[in-house]
Amino acid sequence: MLEKTSNPAFSDSVFNNLSFTYGDTMTIKGTANKALTLLATILVAALATWKMAYAGNALVTPLMMGGLIVGTIFSFITIFKPEKAKFTSIVYAICEGLVLGAISAFYEMSMVDPTTGEGHGIVFNAILLTIGVFFVMLYLYKQRIIEPTRKFMIGLCAAMGAIAIVYLVDIVMGFFGSSVGFLHSSGPLGIGISLIIVVVAALNFILDFKNVENCVAQGAPLYMEWYCAFGLMMTLVWLYLEMLRLLSKLNRD
Repeated sequence: MLEKTSNPAFSDSVFNNLSFTYGDTMTIKGTANKALTLLATILVAALATWKMAYAGNALVTPLMMGGLIVGTIFSFITIFKPEKAKFTSIVYAICEGLVLGAISAFYEMSMVDPTTGEGHGIVFNAILLTIGVFFVMLYLYKQRIIEPTRKFMIGLCAAMGAIAIVYLVDIVMGFFGSSVGFLHSSGPLGIGISLIIVVVAALNFILDFKNVENCVAQGAPLYMEWYCAFGLMMTLVWLYLEMLRLLSKLNRD
């Protein structure tokens, strides 16, 4: 049985029509290897736009926007066609890398002190914190310290719904030159909101891990290793971006 989750990659609609088999089936190790492959792809692509941003290359913004659009398209293709995940997840990872590299560079450069030329190293710190949180959540799940109970799932999905609504309102207000103030504020409220979002993003890993484990137990087909790895990357990317936002607020004058 698949757990209800706020991660669209692990939604019920994806698994309802999934045919489980007794042939080549997915494994935990195989899924971990695929996840590492996608993560490496993201990092290589991110390094490209990171270097371009620091070199002042005018192509970095078109690459970032193109990566955002194409990555979104391929994420939906992957969700609706899990059997194609071996190919579509790689394209998604490349696009996400292009976006993350540019965004990370822009964040890092925005934090440089104009008088001393020194930065705060928030990108490096965000990467370390994201990796640290991932392994902490994996440990908490493996030790069953946090159990994906029904109440846990309902609460997490409700929190995700609230966050999604705030993001949507912020995007709509952006078209009119405004924004949701507390979402971008570096004051106590803004920092508190960011902390809550980081916690919600981190807790999504618990459900992701449970769904991977369930797929393996039910003998999901081999291509689901790529699909589940893709789902884990979606949560990882979201957590990193929220961590980056939080650190930028904490280091803002």
